[in-house]
Amino acid sequence: MIIGITGTNGAGKGAVVEYMVSEKGFSHYSARTVILEELRNRHLPLTRAHMRDVANDLRKEHGTAYVIERLYELAKGDTKAVIESVRTIGEAEFLKEKQALIFAVDADRKIRYERVANKEGFEMTHMSFEDFCAIEDREMSSSDPWDMNVFGVMQISNAHILNNGSVEELHAQVEEALKLAKV
Repeated sequence: MIIGITGTNGAGKGAVVEYMVSEKGFSHYSARTVILEELRNRHLPLTRAHMRDVANDLRKEHGTAYVIERLYELAKGDTKAVIESVRTIGEAEFLKEKQALIFAVDADRKIRYERVANKEGFEMTHMSFEDFCAIEDREMSSSDPWDMNVFGVMQISNAHILNNGSVEELHAQVEEALKLAKV
């Protein structure tokens, strides 16, 4: 079983993945590793803007699902794998064609802002709420097929996890979502 994770900035995608790995025995495959590898190959600074540009370049050159296709090839032999983070409609459609499930993670915007503004070593630390919203709005619904459309991916997800509460509440929601995968 392969599960793709999508979601908004600061929603808790990493916390969901961490729970699935540590408590449910999933293997973890991250789009970030593919993109960071390409950034290093291009000798570019490891910034959010460069990550987005490189991911878009890869999708333009190789197809809208390229990043997730690479991870899928690594994950397909696992009995339980989680792929983080599905960002385009093409990536989501590719996974669904492979009978993978997609879990969307979200939280109220103000809560998410507080999380990323206080996250040590994170590029959005100390960003104003207005700037956070502007970046997020840009990433949520691009009409370019190779660009991020998190809102679109969330709309076609199999399960929605709302992370506004405690860690225990988050884990309970993950457990409910995992029932779809019969895990």
